[in-house]
Amino acid sequence: MCVGLAARVVNVKDGTAVIDAGGAKRDVSAELLEDLEPGDYVMVHAGVAIAKITDDDADETMSILKSHAR
Repeated sequence: MCVGLAARVVNVKDGTAVIDAGGAKRDVSAELLEDLEPGDYVMVHAGVAIAKITDDDADETMSILKSHAR
């Protein structure tokens, strides 16, 4: 099973996006997504932004992950 991480895009430049995932900022590949802009939410897997998602989707994902944290 693979797990993706919901994150907010902070910056995009030259095929790389800086994301904020719960306060942790990381560089990820944005090569798979067109028209990605700061403020968008993405699903990230293995260092790659694989899909744009809504902010509601991101909130739901984070809520589920927090409720299952041990």
